[in-house]
Amino acid sequence: MIIKHFEINKINLKNHKFILLYGQNEGQKKEVTKNILNLINDKEVLSHDEKYLIENFNSFYEDISTNSFFEKNKIILISKSSDKIVSLIEELDKKNISGTSIILNSTSLDKKSKLRKLFEKKDKFVCIPFYPDNDQILVKLTLNFLREKKISMSSENVNYIVSLCNGDRGILFNELAKIENFAKTNKKITNENLVRLTNLIENFSFSELVDNCLVKNKQRLMKILNENNFNNDDSIIITRTFLNKAKRILSLSVEFDKNKNIDLTISNARPPIFWKDKEIIKQQILKWKPENIRELIYKINELELVIKKNINNSVNLITDFILEQSSSKTNN
Repeated sequence: MIIKHFEINKINLKNHKFILLYGQNEGQKKEVTKNILNLINDKEVLSHDEKYLIENFNSFYEDISTNSFFEKNKIILISKSSDKIVSLIEELDKKNISGTSIILNSTSLDKKSKLRKLFEKKDKFVCIPFYPDNDQILVKLTLNFLREKKISMSSENVNYIVSLCNGDRGILFNELAKIENFAKTNKKITNENLVRLTNLIENFSFSELVDNCLVKNKQRLMKILNENNFNNDDSIIITRTFLNKAKRILSLSVEFDKNKNIDLTISNARPPIFWKDKEIIKQQILKWKPENIRELIYKINELELVIKKNINNSVNLITDFILEQSSSKTNN
């Protein structure tokens, strides 16, 4: 059955042995997981990923099926879950395990996903989708945190933090914790302090790489590629960074297409553009027409799917894509 993230009171762990959390808002998933765990007092929590379960299914089943009357309830957290695990979950369901609940964490699952379908259709399975937080929610969470910790920060800096969180409150709270530690010995948080403190979803190399691709600065782009040894995990983050920035440029490009005033477009941007990014974003707006950036967003989404299917070749895929886009014609 499908429930919303704020309806976990509907979960009865005696009846609902399998719970699926899917979506890209990892911060909110962690909050909900913690709340679910709080439903049971006497428990033992174990964490595995999907690969472990597939490769060690027999020993895993033997372990969870040998609970004695006096043992604690077991909560098994399974990360990186996908359709590959469906048959194993169905087998565990048939075996009618007792004293154990299994919580699966997955990224975005489309409607065709076998895992998603399984959890949506069965009444004794619980499926909870998670969606990115919007800027309004993230700003509210930030202001509440700053008020509670008695930290002073400008509206521009609040908006700067929120704009880079990619709709994930987990990323937001990680960075706010850094700011809290800094504020213990420093009364004022300046723009420069904030830039040094924050290392959000985009680290400097990823962000600079994408920015220079979007302005087609091939010389700087090649230098960044040569100076950094990106790995397979980095490829996913670079792709997400690319998508996040492309969507931002699309919104600004559409506005610029209407008013034909680049400075007005920048000043009216919501959330506001941080001072250090204004010049390069101006260049990006001038480089990309709305129809071109829409096509780019489509290509980035396709690229992410290809990378996930060919993760061992992901660095080559993202590098080729970046070099191709840096040479493509847009407004020029």
